Amino acid sequence: MAVQSKAAPLPPWGLAVAGSTGAVLANALVYPLDIVKTRLQVQIKRQGGHVEGDDPHYASTWDAITKIVAEDGLQGLYAGMSGSLLGVASTNFAYFYWYSTVRTLYLKSQKVPAAPSTVVELSLGAVAGALAQLCTIPVAVITTRQQTSKKHERKGFFETGRDIINSEDGITGLWRGLKASLVLVVNPSITYGAYERLKSGMFPGKTRLTPGEAFLLGAMSKSLATIATQPLIVAKVGLQSRPPPIREGKPFKGFIEVMQFIIKHEGTAGLFKGIGPQILKGLLVQGILMMTKERMELMFILLFRYVRQLRAKQLAKAAELASKAKVAVPIIAK
Repeated sequence: MAVQSKAAPLPPWGLAVAGSTGAVLANALVYPLDIVKTRLQVQIKRQGGHVEGDDPHYASTWDAITKIVAEDGLQGLYAGMSGSLLGVASTNFAYFYWYSTVRTLYLKSQKVPAAPSTVVELSLGAVAGALAQLCTIPVAVITTRQQTSKKHERKGFFETGRDIINSEDGITGLWRGLKASLVLVVNPSITYGAYERLKSGMFPGKTRLTPGEAFLLGAMSKSLATIATQPLIVAKVGLQSRPPPIREGKPFKGFIEVMQFIIKHEGTAGLFKGIGPQILKGLLVQGILMMTKERMELMFILLFRYVRQLRAKQLAKAAELASKAKVAVPIIAK
């Protein structure tokens, strides 16, 4: 069965916990790739090869890893990790919660039960992603700022948040890149829409996938989504990090301005910088996430089933005791 045609066996919060748990585990395992792709995406390189500013130039994923370790030590590959995982947990919890909620409401509203079309799946994912982004983007802004700061400038999660609020943007600075993020909700919607389509095409009739099957589908669907949305991902990172030295501290006003700036200084290919580690990270994260999510959902289903059986036994025992007590009560005739 590719797409459920009835309500999910778990409540929205159960699906949200399963999804966010898988996301945190996956992102923790591949976090150094997150640092690398962010650093690659914020560096500005002229078409002639000259790099702006005095920041180190990263030529590739491996080059970035070796230079970060040389400058900051091994811990440099995990800068801002706590804030990032907090953001991952909150964003994925919100996304899976709203996705399962709006999808269940859609299925219940149908007069004739049928699997949602690809367009509907994408629309449901976009709605869920927009709701999740509105609530969780401040964490992403703080984390991006931590990941792109130099070692001697790097501060804690809350201190970085205070610095952003005290900047010229004020508290709205915590929502920098919101428009780009709202546009980027097509990324998870493409991912999960593609996941459902691939699942129905490759494993028709299967209710539960094996860990390997879930990993394969998750990796394939995320790769497709990343390639389609990479320019927006690069623009969002540029918005949320410190402005490049050539702008002399002047922040970008919107993601369109970031894209224009990148094209002017680096050419169109600059919109796809960092796509290597971005796809690798997305492939591993989505594969591990969907594999873990499938297992977590199964665990919750078994847990809920056990709790229901236990409750049924307790109710049956209570009813039996009540019945015996009623029979044992003596009848007093007046």
